[in-house]
Amino acid sequence: MIKKRSFLERLTGSIKLEDEEEPIEIAVNPINKLNLQGRDIEGLADGESKWEEEQEAELSLDVYQTENEIIVQTMIAGVHPDNLSINITRDSISIKGKREENQSIDKENYFVQELYWGTFSRSISLPEEVNLEEAEAIEKHGLLIIKLPKIDKNRETKLKVKSI
Repeated sequence: MIKKRSFLERLTGSIKLEDEEEPIEIAVNPINKLNLQGRDIEGLADGESKWEEEQEAELSLDVYQTENEIIVQTMIAGVHPDNLSINITRDSISIKGKREENQSIDKENYFVQELYWGTFSRSISLPEEVNLEEAEAIEKHGLLIIKLPKIDKNRETKLKVKSI
């Protein structure tokens, strides 16, 4: 069984080894050169994995509440606002984006390469319903802060009956 590598493992290129775990083998179909996931593996150099290039990173979040709001915070440094998408429903939030590398440097010229470049996303269910019309997103020094006002289910208003 193939386990999904953590964000840190993908970011650093490390692999978590466990004593009981046996090496993973991927069967290759010689007729069409596809691995078990159906991805083309022809033309890849040794140690290079097309699967890792296509995989989306999971965005780290902090979610907390105040008396009137649910606050979602995440680091999006280096992401252009046009490459960021935030979708909110009354009970969930989904953030997707892409961090593009501005420089094209040959891999052999790197001594250390730990920054993540590529697509990322995260979807979570919110603990309470929120008011979509009053939600706001603010970016400050690479920190994205999304303020989601809670819906007050206990609020009452009195209606006056108009006679026509």
